Order: sequence, then C-alpha cells, then structure tokens
Amino acid sequence: MRVLLVGAGGVGSAAVSIAVRRSFFEIMVVADYDPERALRAVSTLDGRFIAERVDASSADAVAALCRKHRITHVLNAVDPRFVMPVFEGAYAAGADYLDMAMSLSTPHPVAPHKECGVKLGDAQFARKDAWEDAGRLALVGIGVEPGLSDVFARYAADELFSTIDEIGVRDGANLVVDGYDFAPSFSIWTTIEECLNPPVIWESPRGWHTTEPFSEPEIFDFPEGIGPVECVNVEHEEVLLIPRWIDAKRVTFKYGLGAEFIDVLRTLHKLGLDGTAPVSVGGVSVAPRDVVAACLPDPATLGDRMRGKTCAGTWVRGRSTAGQPREVYLYHVVDNEWSMKEYGHQAVVWQTAINPVVALELLASGAWSGAGVLGPEAFPAAPFLGLLTEYGSPWGIQEM
Repeated sequence: MRVLLVGAGGVGSAAVSIAVRRSFFEIMVVADYDPERALRAVSTLDGRFIAERVDASSADAVAALCRKHRITHVLNAVDPRFVMPVFEGAYAAGADYLDMAMSLSTPHPVAPHKECGVKLGDAQFARKDAWEDAGRLALVGIGVEPGLSDVFARYAADELFSTIDEIGVRDGANLVVDGYDFAPSFSIWTTIEECLNPPVIWESPRGWHTTEPFSEPEIFDFPEGIGPVECVNVEHEEVLLIPRWIDAKRVTFKYGLGAEFIDVLRTLHKLGLDGTAPVSVGGVSVAPRDVVAACLPDPATLGDRMRGKTCAGTWVRGRSTAGQPREVYLYHVVDNEWSMKEYGHQAVVWQTAINPVVALELLASGAWSGAGVLGPEAFPAAPFLGLLTEYGSPWGIQEM
C-alpha cells in the first residue's frame, strides 16, 4: 500500500504519528499547500514518509502527485471544501480514496428548515457508478464522527439488536483550554459549516428532512466522568450515511456545544462572519470565515493547554436479539493528558485521526474490501473494533 495523505494540519499530523507505529504500508506521502508544514509532520519519522507540496483545490495536482509516487490510496485530511477535487484527483489517478468529511451541502432555496437541498455527500454518491465500474473504492466519512460512530451503528445492527427504533450519534466533552476565553478544539471552518447549516433528520417512511440549527436540546449523560452535557441537532454525515445500509426508524446527530459556543456561532452568522464568499477589505479579497479562522488559535497547537476528555458515540434504542426492549450507548473516550503524553497530539484531532489509519490497515489486509462510494456501515464492524483495541484505544458499551 502506497498512501498519499493530503493535509498536514492537526488531524493529518496526528494520523502520521499513529501510522508510523504500523507496518502495513510501503510509503506515506504527506502533502500540504504549505511545504514547511508537511516537512514538520515527517521530519522525525522513518524513510517511509515523504513530504510534498500539493494544491488540494486542484484535482489535476492531486492526480499528478499520485502518479509521481504510484499511490494506491489517497487519505483526505483537509477541510471539506476540498473534498471534491481530492476525490476526483484520486479517481483520475486510479487510486482508492478515504475521507473524514463528505462533499458540502446546500440548503433548500425555499424551505431550508423543512426540506433538504443538496445533501452532504450527494456530489460523491452521484459518482458511485463510475467508481464501481472502475473497480475503485471511495470510503467516505471514516473519521470519528462520521466514521467510528457509523461502525458502532453497524455493530449494533449486527450483534445487539433485532430491530432498531432510533440511532442517535451523541458527541460530548468536558475539555477546557487554559488561557483562552474561546478556543475551539477542532477546525472552526468545519464547525461553522456543520453547526449553522440546517440539521438533517432521517425518519421512516418520511425520509430525510431538516430542522432549525440547535433544535431539540437534550441532556445526555456521557461516560467515564464527563457527565451530563446539553446536546442539540447539528448537520452531520452520519444521518446521510446510516440509513443507506442500516434499517432504523429514526437517525439523528446531536453535538454537545454548550450555550456559549452556540451564542458565538449565532453572532458570527448574524454579522455575516460565517460567509465563504470573498469580500473586499482595503483592496484585499478575503472570505469572512477565513478571517475568523485566522483570528483563532490553531487547534493543533492547543494540546498542552487542554484538560479533560472527549467522547464520541452512538446511542441505539430498539429490540434486543432476544426480542426485549434495549437501549445502549457505544462509545470511545480519549483523555487529552494521555494522547498528549503518548502521541503529542490533543485528544480531538487524535481521536479523529486514528480511525482512517485503522481503516487503511483493514484494506491492506483484505479484511475490508469493496468498490464504489461506500460508507463505514457497508463493512463488517467487528474487525475494525478489534483492530482499534489492538492500537491501544479501547471502546465501550453502556446499557442505558
């Protein structure tokens, strides 16, 4: 396996720190628009790692780099605005593809809080026949959320339930960043995108529909000392992925943002600072959202200031394999102190990064295989969860 990792930011650099301990690949080319950042990511590693420069907005540039290094698998670790050029570049070069976020959505032009417009991943699923005909695999949404959360949903459907009434992905943390009044632990560009777009809900037989941002607040009690956190509806890929492969009457995604974070996001939206269309300021053209991102600390640099744990998981309610009512939460918790000490990366980016590395190893071994545009739910869950534990990062099940 010859891997091209596009993006040497927080998640990309964390993925490299995990992959270096494994032997399933021949080379890993780490490419970034900033060549110095790519060099930093690989500078202390073994000869399997190569730094390169790439423009992730150019499918031709991605394809050319794939051909230069005879790449077999492209791992996309950049913001979702670059999904389609990296996706198309991998296809053009005859490589398989993995990402941790899917192609962007566009709200319904008339009823954005009732009806779906262009959904997350629609542009990629529109190309599924071409990928399948070419015998190539695009494994989409294989971070932590989406990704591990989807694997949990498949495991629940296969092993724990005979029928499923509801699958709800629930994300919460008790992380604190010392020295900052406001410092998101993940890409603010991506966070704005998913939190201010209309959240999507799946309900059978109605199908996909939308609601207002931050709707249906609930208190969810997270395990391993995190405790109760208020969670709200947020647009996320799991709701668009899970119903394609798993029979469930309802699917939701709720994120534990907190009142302060929600107020900041609403203010950014009110002021137009969430916008991605460039505006002219003193003769310089710049997108407001890019200005917001530039004014905040890089999440990858916050690890030594962070305290606490982050939890990703999937809550499932239905009938057990014995036909009895059952409700469980399958989860994965990472303590920031542990991830910094063991890998040198903060908990949120590390938790995201481990899952595509596990998936790559499963593809290398043949435990996972397929063609077309597929989500994590399309593959057996047990091999993934077993290998995740082997990596030293166990998961858990909590009966509700």
